[in-house]
Amino acid sequence: MTSSAGSSPAPEPEPTYWGPIFTIPNIISFVRLACIPLFVWLLFGREHRAAAAWLLAALGATDWVDGWIARRFDQVSELGKVLDPTADRMMFVVAIPAIAIDGGAPGWFATLTVAREVVVGVAAIALAGLGVRRIDVTWWGKTGTFLLMFAFPMFLGSVSTLSYAPALRWGAWLFGLPGLAISWYAAGGYVPIALQAMRERNLGTSTST
Repeated sequence: MTSSAGSSPAPEPEPTYWGPIFTIPNIISFVRLACIPLFVWLLFGREHRAAAAWLLAALGATDWVDGWIARRFDQVSELGKVLDPTADRMMFVVAIPAIAIDGGAPGWFATLTVAREVVVGVAAIALAGLGVRRIDVTWWGKTGTFLLMFAFPMFLGSVSTLSYAPALRWGAWLFGLPGLAISWYAAGGYVPIALQAMRERNLGTSTST
């Protein structure tokens, strides 16, 4: 049965383009996720703190590398925007408690770092459940993460057999304190962005009814 004259079919929703899966930045993120169990094995299975610290530092450095490659070679994708912060968060919630249990990092510092990741992660899941658009990681969020990803390997290295271990303790605090402050500042900055996204979602819902 055809529609009446003058009426037009409702526009179909525009599909979301996630882009190719196996781009270089996405492969780097997959490798970072796969190396998390290796870090735990090095720390607790082999009890090789120096190797575990170096691996974690390398994984932290590649967090910047994959983002640069994605922008430089036009390989930014929706999958990558989800996968990259997921790898960061998984590294934090696994590696940081492991380092604290091993005695490398102060418990209060590790707790505040992981708590921030849990708060942001739960909020992101809740917003997705409400149908709110995905919120991209801000520059402040990436900066805080970058600093902390170097602070915790230094904390771990400071209790290893490395000859320069005492200097690493100072470096850990030099990177860690600003990184922790910036990461919580960034978490607060997501609040107005999330509220705006919810208003956009509610406005879209009301105009479509």
